[in-house]
Amino acid sequence: MTLASLPPATVAVVAGVVLVAGATNGVAGFGFAVVGTMALATLVDPATAVVFMIVPIFAVNVSLVSDLSRTELRSCSARFWPLIAAALVGTVVGMAALQRVPAAPLRVGLGVLTLGFVATAQRAVPVPGMDSFDGAALKSRLGMVGVGGVSGVLFGGTNVGVQLIAYLRSFDLSHGLFVGVVALVFLGLNGIRVAIAGAFGLYPSTAVAAASLVAVVPAVAGVAVGKRLRTLVSERARRLVVLGLLTLVGVRLVTGGLGIA
Repeated sequence: MTLASLPPATVAVVAGVVLVAGATNGVAGFGFAVVGTMALATLVDPATAVVFMIVPIFAVNVSLVSDLSRTELRSCSARFWPLIAAALVGTVVGMAALQRVPAAPLRVGLGVLTLGFVATAQRAVPVPGMDSFDGAALKSRLGMVGVGGVSGVLFGGTNVGVQLIAYLRSFDLSHGLFVGVVALVFLGLNGIRVAIAGAFGLYPSTAVAAASLVAVVPAVAGVAVGKRLRTLVSERARRLVVLGLLTLVGVRLVTGGLGIA
């Protein structure tokens, strides 16, 4: 099923998904790409869900980066540019692979990644390499290049940036600065992805590309709502809502990809 063929009621559901994903990101500082992409992948072709979310992800991160002061923006850019540059290269590779993966295996893969994200966020299992992130080597410029390149490939093909988020958390930034830095990194990645998606012909039609642009409205609105709720919601509540939602979506993706449901 494609976005262009969806009935009006389902289009409203898609808008609601984007709105909820935006609110999630506004509250927690991350989760828009994962929640939005994985939820949409249960409704439409997963490759279409990935490219559909590129422009809304870009818009959301523009909104979040605006929370950084000019001094913080310059400092973060100078500190993390090797990570961003390497992730950009990896992202191109991941997007090139996206158009070659069949829908069912991609849906299962997205579901597994989603459930893996939940498991690592609960610290049930470690993310490979994360236990070494406190070492100076992985926080050096060379370490940033390695982490950025591998994570960029994963993000380019799936919109999942869990390793980048975990890596940035290891720098012990304040919550506000962490949100801004994550937004800065993903802003750079999604800026180039918009152009690459067009160049690679990843948008199934102009209607899908146009719908992606329109989805910016509920995405940014959701972030604004989430920002207002951020001070009212405890850290525990944030985690329960985000991880509970992702668990449901992950299970639905895996069972759908396997033809079980």
